[in-house]
Amino acid sequence: MDGFKTLAYLRQKLLGMERIAVLDLGTNTFHLQIVSVGSDTFEVLFKEKIAVKIGKGGIAKGIITDEAQERALNAIHFFKSKINQFNVSHIHAIATSAFRNAENGIEFSGKILRETGIYINIINGLEEALLIFDGVKLAIDLDNNPNLVVDIGGGSVEFIIGNKDEVLWKESFEIGGQRLIDKFHKSEPISHKEILALNDFFDQELQPLIKAISDFQPVGLIGSSGTFDTLAEIYYKKNEKNFDIEHRSQLLIPVRDYHLISNDIKIKNKEQRLQIPGMIEMRVDMAVVACCLIDYILKILAVDKIKVSTYALKEGVIYKHLVYKN
Repeated sequence: MDGFKTLAYLRQKLLGMERIAVLDLGTNTFHLQIVSVGSDTFEVLFKEKIAVKIGKGGIAKGIITDEAQERALNAIHFFKSKINQFNVSHIHAIATSAFRNAENGIEFSGKILRETGIYINIINGLEEALLIFDGVKLAIDLDNNPNLVVDIGGGSVEFIIGNKDEVLWKESFEIGGQRLIDKFHKSEPISHKEILALNDFFDQELQPLIKAISDFQPVGLIGSSGTFDTLAEIYYKKNEKNFDIEHRSQLLIPVRDYHLISNDIKIKNKEQRLQIPGMIEMRVDMAVVACCLIDYILKILAVDKIKVSTYALKEGVIYKHLVYKN
């Protein structure tokens, strides 16, 4: 650490604040968030997301391809340049499904460490679920009633049932959007036959979720970041002229309006979906299979609205840093 950075770091400590960087290295998207943290709060200084698609071409084979590694390294080098600019004192780099299931995931994390100096923490699905729930609790005031939190990633999907005091049940399923696209979404637009095949697959894979919903009787559904952010943008852009999701930590989609959006997404091809106000290119493929999954969940959990938390794993890492100061 040079003299200028040392002085900047000491000033942060004297003010009771420090800067941390969180890297969320997902199967489709890499996120960087740099925040200034105080004793019990944080302020976002910089954030960026890049559609790395690290699972593309290899997720079904259990590898991270050379092309995906190149895209990933380019993104992390860019993140490192931003981290250096902001005099960050701690870096928390979290890798999830694509890394933990790839036979070369650990090897690639070592390559990242050698090239960038950033240590990658590859977490399991249950650890991921807990971090997501911690992030959601920062965005949404939960009460004593249980809610079902759903986070649809590119490689895995996390389901958590919990209230303000505890997690009652959690599970991670390796049925994320990229995996579902590779297995089922072959037509544009998606065919009725493919949707039926998806539902049959959910029937087989999600029996533990169905039982947990029956056992714990969650009263609400909370969608965490990712595709849910995009669905919220589509809904709000119809109703708020100057809507800006960047300044919102929680949003609300009436289920009746969600179904209109979902049906519209499923009947359109990729080019047509890109024309939907609020749709972004990095979500345009995964939105279809994600809507099929949300549709399935809504058949077994009767709610009239979907709460959306724009906070997820990144904010869960920040919460953990605030609590444990490391």
